[in-house]
Amino acid sequence: MSTAQLCVRIAVFAGFAACASAADFQGVLMDRACSSKADVRVAPGPRIEGGMVVAEAHDRDCLLMPDCQKSGYGVYTSDNKFYSFDEAGNKKALEAIKASKKLDDFEVQITGDLKGDTLKVATLKLLP
Repeated sequence: MSTAQLCVRIAVFAGFAACASAADFQGVLMDRACSSKADVRVAPGPRIEGGMVVAEAHDRDCLLMPDCQKSGYGVYTSDNKFYSFDEAGNKKALEAIKASKKLDDFEVQITGDLKGDTLKVATLKLLP
């Protein structure tokens, strides 16, 4: 087998691997600047603060604030993790927020590839 044929086979295999790695994510749309507010922590008392309750209460006005838009968007999941979106995902998120009549609880279904803590968004659907 020639080097060129080997390169083609590797490229085809890598393409299939990339397609197979797409995953579904569900959670709450948040901006990166506010995502730390949803971090689960033990507060004096002692009591637990943060988590999905905080993420679901995050509202449209905040999502559309210039500084929040500039920080970028992501999804906060039920396992208390925040995954930042890539540039295309940020654009899809902003379009979904602007098109929605919701005031808070921006639950989303996302398909994409996770690279570290960054989600390369293929599809983003705002849930009712």
